[in-house]
Amino acid sequence: MLPAVISAPASTAPRRFGRAAIATITALAIGLTAAAPAQALGRNERNFLKGVAAAMVVDRLLDEARRNQRPRYVQPQYVQPRPVYRQVYRPAPHYDRYQQPSRPSIWMTPSAQAFNSYSAYDRRRIQSGLAARGYYRGGIDGAFGPGTYSAIVAYANDRGRGRDLGSAAGVYGLFDGLVY
Repeated sequence: MLPAVISAPASTAPRRFGRAAIATITALAIGLTAAAPAQALGRNERNFLKGVAAAMVVDRLLDEARRNQRPRYVQPQYVQPRPVYRQVYRPAPHYDRYQQPSRPSIWMTPSAQAFNSYSAYDRRRIQSGLAARGYYRGGIDGAFGPGTYSAIVAYANDRGRGRDLGSAAGVYGLFDGLVY
């Protein structure tokens, strides 16, 4: 079986197996026949030698195939672009500055105007005073918001001074009682 592998045509053998593989197989075949006659080797030994020779040939073929492997061409695919949605321009609503709002805002009350007229330090002191009495639960930041407004209204109503929230003078008197 071994000589049949070596008897490939001379033009394809170097390209296919390489010279080193052919030399190795030839040396192995000559060495085995010179060392012992073919009759001295048993059937298992001969099959073993055939397997070794076949493994060497297959290994060499795989090496050549890996070395000569070209990258595959992949057909480019068209990817449809995503639609771009543009926001339609809508002008901001225009309010006449003399127009009264439909619902009064807490920021337009005398309480908000009086609160914002104080310094940042005094505004925090007002919030701290309301928090110390249990009316305010927000952060002591000196900013007027719904929490501060609710605390002021509750404090004034509990003191019987709910009417004072209707005028700036009444609110200043209420705040001065908290601060000083």
